[in-house]
Amino acid sequence: MQIFGFFGSILGYLLWGLFYIFQNFGVSIIFFTIIIKVILFPFSIKQQKSMANTARLQKKQQEIREKYANNKQKANEEMQKLYEKEGVSPTGGCLTSLVPMFIMLGIFYSVAYPLTNTLHIDSSFVNNAMSFINSIPGFSFSTVSTVAAYQEISLVRALADSKELVAQLFTAGNDAANIEAFVNGFNFSGFNLLVTPSSQGIFSVYILVPVLCFVSSVATSLITMRINGNAQAQQGCMKIMFIGLPLFSAWIAFSVPAAVGFYWICNSVFSLIQSLVMGRFYSPSALIAKGEAQHVALLEKQEALVKYEYAPVYAGENNTSNKNKSKKKKK
Repeated sequence: MQIFGFFGSILGYLLWGLFYIFQNFGVSIIFFTIIIKVILFPFSIKQQKSMANTARLQKKQQEIREKYANNKQKANEEMQKLYEKEGVSPTGGCLTSLVPMFIMLGIFYSVAYPLTNTLHIDSSFVNNAMSFINSIPGFSFSTVSTVAAYQEISLVRALADSKELVAQLFTAGNDAANIEAFVNGFNFSGFNLLVTPSSQGIFSVYILVPVLCFVSSVATSLITMRINGNAQAQQGCMKIMFIGLPLFSAWIAFSVPAAVGFYWICNSVFSLIQSLVMGRFYSPSALIAKGEAQHVALLEKQEALVKYEYAPVYAGENNTSNKNKSKKKKK
């Protein structure tokens, strides 16, 4: 958790810089998501190429498994030789998968903890403020969010209703001025991103946040699988995951402040756009065909190199045979 909080703190500087420019948290999240997607795009390309290389070798891998079904050690040795021969690393996609994961969790922490990770206010001030707010008769963060991870956004909402609380609880440096400007920037297209949809009921306009969260997540997964040729993944247990995870995210978006759900929607939309771009320029079929062509070219180059190295030997043999032939003719 501390590692993700560390990443969130770093990325929070970017989010705060965007807020300083646009003075709107919703617009800042949109541009924040775009910038992060652009930064992570090279990792996505590498991961796509790694998946294509793995898919290209599946048939040969299966042949090795069947041939050495009773000798796992030999099978592993042959697999390693295959990877070396084909120039493929079996762990090539691991790093490219882990780095975006850490960054994405850091992004979540920068959005979910706006005071400590975006404004970089000392956590002791924030904790004291939350304790003070909770001590007010009739008020509890549980009425705003039942999840402890989103209590900072709940605190921002409470501070938005009282400038006196801001001045009373945050007097160090420019904290009070920054918070006052910050809490006034959570209105986006008529939505208050500090509001929790569950507190407004299922018939309020805020129900659009979890609904769009679900729809965008399903659409992104569906289109990405079709682009990658993995439509069969929608069968069996994968089908449960395909629907279950978006439903779970929609439920969370219904239960937490709208700012978090809005970020998830933005992330899904731009992930969908990225998938379309990847499918256009880096489709698995095109990458597999390119990999096969490169492999054939490499084999031809190696074969030509071998012939070149042994050319003097062949030439010597030919000269010897020619001399023998000429001697026979003279006789």
